[in-house]
This record gives sequence, C-alpha cells and structure tokens, in this order.
Amino acid sequence: MIKVFNPADGSVVGVAPEMTSAEVQAAIDRTCQAFPAWSRTLAKTRGDLLRRWFELMRDDKRLFAEIIVKENGKCISEAMGEIDYGLGFIEWYAEEAKRVYGDTIPSHAANAQVLVFKEPAGPTAAITPWNFPFMMIARKIATALAAGCTMIIKPAELTPLTAYKMLEYARKAGIPEGVFEMVTGNPARIGELFTGDPRIRKISFTGSTAVGKMLAAASGHDLKKMTLELGGNAPFIVFDDAGIEQAAAGLVAAKLRNSGQVCISPNRIYVQDGIHDRLVAAVAEKVAGIRVDQGLQEEFVVGPLINQAGLDKVAGLVEDAREHGAQVVLGGKPHAKGGLFYEPTILTGLTDDMRIARTEIFGPVFPFYRFKTEEEVVARANRSEYGLVAYAYTRDHARSFRLSRDIEAGMVILNSGSVGTASVPFGGVKHSGYGREGSHYGIEEYVEVKYVLMAGLDA
Repeated sequence: MIKVFNPADGSVVGVAPEMTSAEVQAAIDRTCQAFPAWSRTLAKTRGDLLRRWFELMRDDKRLFAEIIVKENGKCISEAMGEIDYGLGFIEWYAEEAKRVYGDTIPSHAANAQVLVFKEPAGPTAAITPWNFPFMMIARKIATALAAGCTMIIKPAELTPLTAYKMLEYARKAGIPEGVFEMVTGNPARIGELFTGDPRIRKISFTGSTAVGKMLAAASGHDLKKMTLELGGNAPFIVFDDAGIEQAAAGLVAAKLRNSGQVCISPNRIYVQDGIHDRLVAAVAEKVAGIRVDQGLQEEFVVGPLINQAGLDKVAGLVEDAREHGAQVVLGGKPHAKGGLFYEPTILTGLTDDMRIARTEIFGPVFPFYRFKTEEEVVARANRSEYGLVAYAYTRDHARSFRLSRDIEAGMVILNSGSVGTASVPFGGVKHSGYGREGSHYGIEEYVEVKYVLMAGLDA
C-alpha cells in the first residue's frame, strides 16, 4: 500500500493501492474494451452522465476540500476554489459533448459530396500531478469522456485520495467501469505500460519537462497523440505606468496560490525602475500580513511545501541567490513552525545569471528584477527554455498588444494575476509542452478528423 502523508504535520491520512503490473494491465484492458461502446454512446448521454457526476461532487464540495487539505497542504479556501475550478470543466464538457461538429466542404467533383467527421481518438491515458489533485483529473477526464474516449488515470502518489474519491462519485453517477479507470503504483512502470500499449491512442500529462520528454519519446513508437503541460518560468512584468496597488494584489494572489507550487506561478518579477521600490514595499506589506499555518481553517494562509525535497529546493535557491548578491527584504528561511513550512520571501537585487532565474522555484518566493525599457524586458522574458504563461501590467493599450505578440508564451495575461477557467485554452510552447486543455480547443485534442468522399451521386 502507498501511505499518504499530511505535509502540515507528517501524519498518515490514508492509503492507496500499490498495484502490480498485472493489475495495471487489467485496468488498461478494461479501458480499451470499453471504448467501442462508449464511443458510440449518444453525445447527450455522455453529457448527462458528466452532469450527474458534477452535481454529486458539487453537493459534497466540503468533503473533497478537506481531503485536498489533508493530503496536499493547501488551505481550505484554496481547496474550495480548486474544486469550483475543476467542476467548471466537468460542467463545460458535459455541454461540449454535443458540440463536436464536423463539416461539409464544397466538392471538387460534380457528382460527389465531401464530408468531414470528427471521431473519438480511442482509449486514452493521463498522468496528473499533486498540486491540483481535483482540478487536473476533472479537466482531463471530462474532456476525454465528452469526446467519446475512455480514459485511465494515474494520479500522483503523493495525493491519490482525492482521485479515488472522484472515481467513487463517478461510479455513483453511472460512469461505467472501463470508461474511467484509475491506477496507482510505481510511476515508471505504469508509464511504461501506458506508452508501450499500442491500443492507447493518446496520453495527456501534466508534470515536469524531463518526464514529459521521456513520455513523448516512448510514445513516439506508436505515434500516439500527446498533450503535454510541463514546466514554467513565468515572467511577471510591471511597467512604470501600471497601478501599483492592482499589480501588487495580482502578484501576491498569483504567487502564493498553493504556496507558490503552481506551474503558472510568477517566477521572474521584472519591475521598471520608476516604480520598483514602491511595488516591492506594497508587496511586502501585503505578504507580511499573511499567516503561515496548516490549512484546515477558513482564512487564507500559506501552507507547507509538499515534501522535504521541495523545501530543500526552495531553501537552496534562496541561499544561492543570497550568496550571489541578492538582498532579503522579507523571510528567507524555513519557518519557525518547522516541518515543511517556509517563510514567504521577498528578494531584490537579482540578476539573470543567478540559478533562481533559470529554475522553476515552486515555493513562496518573490524574486524581483529591475528593467529599463520594453525591448529589454521582452528579450529577458523570452530568454528561457519555457513558455507557459507571462503576466504584464501596463495602462498602455498599444504596449499590451505588442506584448501579446512579442512574448513567447502560450498564454499572456495582461493586468491580472488570474489565468484559468474552463472556457479558455490552457497550454504552453517551447519546453512547456504542446496541446491545449479547456475550451473547445481542448476537446479537439481527443478527436481524429476523417475525410469522407461520397461519389456517384448522379447514379
């Protein structure tokens, strides 16, 4: 069995099965065997089942939120927000199932008609991370099932309890065995079974770039479709003409979500010289008023990091930056509470050659960099192998359009720290992956386009 620990206090909060290769293979077999019938199920029926699942989990949101807090460490208000976010995808795709439209194309022959069908891609698999144990699964499974695909999911071994509770409610809703399967166990072995089975026609993965590359290479043998949402190194750019209060509020909200353990978390905070000191002071005032604590309470708090490796990484990046000349404005060390808690930290005087500038921090650290011109900061923002999301605050509309064109990222967020909702396409470029999740673009990742020529119509 896999023991699941509460990162706030180290207590065991549950267990999940450590499946054998034979058990995983049996679940893959069920996923593949269920596909023909599910793919031919009416789109309305698929949507109704997703809607029923949505309603059952919506009615028990608090139950799911408390599970997330215990195995992930985020505070209850964040967990409730994550559930609303995830439920939005299920609700969206319950409707989108009925909107996978084909086309007719003007024929190239006088006695023929050209049709374009969109058919489910086939049995699919997904591997999800620990930082959003509800939303990530909801987004992937809802899209696949709405398109007519079956799906087998391997949730993160650090946070499988939320996943299994979601599966339980899916069965209550009437989603059949095989259509939605779940496995836990050795990640490498499960990944090999997913990529090595030619019947699995698509894999969706959210996680590190290193693992994403391995999955893509292994899936290339069968030319599987892939959706990869990988690492990030998000620039957060604030120009002199920005509203300082607005930018500070957006930055703090975006950075401290899940204690900074989010792929879209601001990682490089570039502030133009004219307002740099004032923005740092505004952010410091906000951050100083936020408590660090375990998450089972109603107010927003900064929770623990997920494990010791995560804490060591954050502490090492901060110490390296300090050794190379960065100044600590706030925090800068593990919290006095001990365990996996780290102080919300503000660093200034950073340079682009520091290790922290090239690394996804995944912790509650605000690294501030100065810049002088728009051209300079765009070049620096793009000087990264990652391209998931970029943020910018400016009142100049022409500049906003230039930034949206010039910044190399799958998502550019202007004058806001909020990124996601079910109706928009989420995903990156470069080493941040490819493919999109959410919106009508997301369901296109789960269908194949079939061209049909109907000739002989004059017979």
